[in-house]
Amino acid sequence: MYDERTRRIALAAIEAGASLNSVSKRLGISRAALRDWRDGGERQSPANRCPRCTEEQLAAAAYAHLLGLYLGDGCLSKHRKDVYALRIACDTAYPRLIDEAAAAIADVHPSRPVHRVRAVGCTSVLSYWKHWPCLFPQHGPGPKHRRSIELATWQREIVATYPEQLLRGLFNADGCRVANWATRTVGGALKRYEYPRYMFSNESTDIMRLCQWALDLAGVPWRMPRSNALSVARRDAVARLDEFIGPKS
Repeated sequence: MYDERTRRIALAAIEAGASLNSVSKRLGISRAALRDWRDGGERQSPANRCPRCTEEQLAAAAYAHLLGLYLGDGCLSKHRKDVYALRIACDTAYPRLIDEAAAAIADVHPSRPVHRVRAVGCTSVLSYWKHWPCLFPQHGPGPKHRRSIELATWQREIVATYPEQLLRGLFNADGCRVANWATRTVGGALKRYEYPRYMFSNESTDIMRLCQWALDLAGVPWRMPRSNALSVARRDAVARLDEFIGPKS
């Protein structure tokens, strides 16, 4: 009745301390199903193998989403024994986005737990693995906007197939859906009109170009009001983004 991704999101929320009742209301899943999932434990995970170093299958759609989150609010940090931590910084005000980030990591790397570390106003979603640099070759020293960010050929192929998922990650990390307004004189009277639009901001010109490319692939017109800000405001374009992004929650 429920797909595996929904199950992962629900279990991640329960593991983080959410009650069965709150998860049931938020995701529309019966408490009986949630209880069975919780008490039955995790399903058997595949071997801890890297999709880039072996023939292990990569969950491409989830990876495109995770790539967008990484480019926006993610980083890799090296720990002992060449183990890397993938960290996605999330605003605690948006629990659904935190659940989705945890589910995306679990889909890409299902053989290890996903951790949540809370701070004031922020929740970091964490996963440890030696092979995270294999999946994110953009890793390097310093802020992303101060170094080159180019996708490998295999990454571009995934984004070309799943541009909506990359955009979902990018806009969930560094974008927003806001109510904009404008005024117009009608019949001699000044009238105010409100309309929704999406904004994406990033200081990296390379990441901004990736966002523009993905929008073109998805058939979404955009414009650049500033060099570090992208706007999607046309009614049909906003409706298209609403299909796979929507307001944060």
